[in-house]
Amino acid sequence: MITRKTEIQELEKYFEGEENHLILLYGREGSEKEDLLRTFAKNKPFFYYRCANASEKQQKELLGKKIEADYDVKLPEYTYEHFFDRIRSGNEKKLVLVFDEFQYLVKKDEEFLSHLIKLKKKQYYPGPVLIILATSSLVWVNKDVPLLPNQFEKQLDAKVMLPDDTFLDVVRHFPKYTTSESVQIYGIIGGVPEYVRRWDGTLSVKENVCKHILSKDGFLFGAAERFIASELRELAVYQTILASLASGNNKLNDLFLDTGFSRAKISVYMKNLMEFEVIEKVVSFETGGWENTKKGVYRISNTFVNFWFHFVYPHLSELYTIEPEKFYEKYIERELDAYLTRYFIDVCSEYLDLLNQIEKLPIKIAKMGTWIGKKGNIDIIAQNHARNSIVSLCNWSGTQISTKMVDELRERMKLAHVSADYLYLFSARGFDMDLSALAKKDDTIVLIDMNEL
Repeated sequence: MITRKTEIQELEKYFEGEENHLILLYGREGSEKEDLLRTFAKNKPFFYYRCANASEKQQKELLGKKIEADYDVKLPEYTYEHFFDRIRSGNEKKLVLVFDEFQYLVKKDEEFLSHLIKLKKKQYYPGPVLIILATSSLVWVNKDVPLLPNQFEKQLDAKVMLPDDTFLDVVRHFPKYTTSESVQIYGIIGGVPEYVRRWDGTLSVKENVCKHILSKDGFLFGAAERFIASELRELAVYQTILASLASGNNKLNDLFLDTGFSRAKISVYMKNLMEFEVIEKVVSFETGGWENTKKGVYRISNTFVNFWFHFVYPHLSELYTIEPEKFYEKYIERELDAYLTRYFIDVCSEYLDLLNQIEKLPIKIAKMGTWIGKKGNIDIIAQNHARNSIVSLCNWSGTQISTKMVDELRERMKLAHVSADYLYLFSARGFDMDLSALAKKDDTIVLIDMNEL
């Protein structure tokens, strides 16, 4: 596990002191929250219960037996009163009480939360307790948690989200890989901690894709479809929409024409996918050039789901009939560079954000995004509160960045009604001689080679 220092520090803050606290901890499947909980619980009084997807009666039986086994007692009855009266830390230290995948318990038993709140208020076990409700269901967090009783929200002290690893985390995890190879990994599997941990840093990117994604015994073979099915029903509808999005149909009308589903149906299913954090609506950076801006653009935000539906899903027959290496060479290898451009922009944005945090930029960035135009995009626009701007071009594939490409960027800036106080030009292919000479004379033009990332 890549150490989640920020999240552990957040939990430690609530562990300290005598007050009781209630925390919601959540991260997508593969976030390895269990490893985080084990790390956090080390040398602390700790009771952990993994909720089953079971009936109310069976859930209480499982929880009761777990308490009896852990505390070597016999409970007179399997009720929350007896459960929470019996759980102890064993000393004066605060007890850490974890209900993992707690949504299974809450869905079947409405009484649980009210008893949990009584526990927090010291109406049962009198000692200090930190209660952690953990879940890997993003749909539950985004859709159902806001519908829980108001008293639960009032008693909730914090929501701690486990984000995916950053590009910098990925680079640190694979010290033998070049920057280019790290960008490729990041654009294929994203920063899902489990995926990063199981990726083999001794093999090439191609070898890993063939072994883990395209081979029938690979841990990521079919993982995108299993991930969708873990939270959503009517898989055929969702897969049709995702395949259409992955092929470039990024507006509702385009999806309507391509899938044959009604606009109303598409809207409902897209909403569910957004709650699952699989897709997102891309909002163009506000510059004032609205007449030249694309509106209502959608894309798959889950990196590996995007990779699977872009490269693999359209060729399932071949996936099962030809060797992984041949599949890679035929359907992935030639298109991969163009596909990774989007993720190179993400990497460059992360780099600017890091420079901003350590105050190594000429302005203090307050907001940053992409401008999506009808006649081309601007990869990055970053502004401070006074609307001074850094504008970036991120060149992943193709040729070196040239002065002509910068002139074309300036034309798009006119359409976007934005000017640049500074140009930060990122390139994986270098810069031509004229642009390099210009940058030496003009300190508002900053050239960043990919290896600097």
